[in-house]
Amino acid sequence: MGYNKNDTVRITITDMSNEGMGIGKADGYALFVKDAVVGDVIDTKIIKVKKNYGYGRIEKIISPSPERIETRCPIARQCGGCQLQAMSYDAQLEFKEKVVKNALVRIGGFDTGLIDRIMEPIIRMDDPWRYRNKAQYPVGTDKSGNPVAGFYAGRTHDIIPCTDCVLGPEENNKILRIILSHMKKYNIPAYDEKTGQGSIRHILIRNGFRSGQIMVCIVIKQEGTGGRFCGPPDPTEYIAGQDELIGALGEVQGISSITVSINNKNTNVVMGNEIHTISGDDRIKDILLGKSFEISPLSFYQVNPIQAERLYKTAIEYAALNGDEEVWDICCGIGTISLCMADKAGFVHGLEIVPEAIKDAKKNAVDNKVENIDFICAAAEEYLPEHKTEIKADVVVLDPPRKGMDEAALSAVVDIAPERIVYVSCDPATLARDLDHLTRHGYELKRVRCTDMFCQTVHVETVVLLTRVN
Repeated sequence: MGYNKNDTVRITITDMSNEGMGIGKADGYALFVKDAVVGDVIDTKIIKVKKNYGYGRIEKIISPSPERIETRCPIARQCGGCQLQAMSYDAQLEFKEKVVKNALVRIGGFDTGLIDRIMEPIIRMDDPWRYRNKAQYPVGTDKSGNPVAGFYAGRTHDIIPCTDCVLGPEENNKILRIILSHMKKYNIPAYDEKTGQGSIRHILIRNGFRSGQIMVCIVIKQEGTGGRFCGPPDPTEYIAGQDELIGALGEVQGISSITVSINNKNTNVVMGNEIHTISGDDRIKDILLGKSFEISPLSFYQVNPIQAERLYKTAIEYAALNGDEEVWDICCGIGTISLCMADKAGFVHGLEIVPEAIKDAKKNAVDNKVENIDFICAAAEEYLPEHKTEIKADVVVLDPPRKGMDEAALSAVVDIAPERIVYVSCDPATLARDLDHLTRHGYELKRVRCTDMFCQTVHVETVVLLTRVN
């Protein structure tokens, strides 16, 4: 039986896609349905028809799954940022472990029995809400002409107004309301992507959970001068009524840095290259595993510091350091893992392509009085093949972005031949691909453990230990 767009069918959700969509079948025809949970019986309206499968939208929940819960956020379905918010937390964790396991078996080619044997229980979060220490809110204008901030609706650049995301701290709500109110009072226009007109584009908020320090960075379109981190406040007003805005934001406890990022490009990239500090410091500090880290508006820093500590503890445990190992931390960012491992290692080398991150990493090493460490600014895929004969490493830590490791870098790691490789991954598919390469070239998969770093979403962080086969 064929189905057409706008048909309504009743299905039972029996599985989930990696993107968090419920999957059910109508007469053998698979339908992917957003916000559906395994066990739901639903009437779904077909919104897109392909040859062997289609996409549907929930019209009515006939019988809810035992794992279905009430969403905490009123715009969860429209926003789509929290793909799993309608699922119980236990079901979310089970889903994430299954995604990693399936990737290792299907993409990595590993034996199911082996993965079942070596996979350790996922590290859950005690309270899976209000954990994000960084949020970027696009700013726009509603139909009544009022400025709004929120999130883009899935696959669009339409802003859904939301000043209180339940994944971020409650202070964010106060900060956004102050800025929106100020925009209204001074008639400051939000940037319009379609016309390229307007001023305020995004609001970035970063919170130091342990330090209590908060950074607010307002991204604007405006012709400016100077370079990155332009230091002391510029005599020019970047925002109308700037002193009044600074005063109002100063009432929010913890705000210690207010900056303006100038982005005049017609681009989807949020931050501009030019950043001016208009109040307080140009960075905030936070503490991770007893180490202090400076965070600038452009720094990469794990968004969930509570779970980041648990993730790093797992990585340190897998590295099995006894005090005299040479460690290479590849894609080291601002040096978080490097500095946390330095206490237990002989010497740590951090490698990272982003110059600002390396600058921050070096300063973090000085601030933490860590001397058995150095940082190199270079691309892993260029530096490692070029220097592999000189590099001595007992342990290599790989912590790449979503795209995983470049094959040239992986091959160089194999040639360097460390005893242990600890791979920290934020993408199960590229993790599985890279592990396949490593295990075909002299390494054995020993331990796997997921950490729920991005609760309510489909994303999962995984730490893996490989040992060299003699």
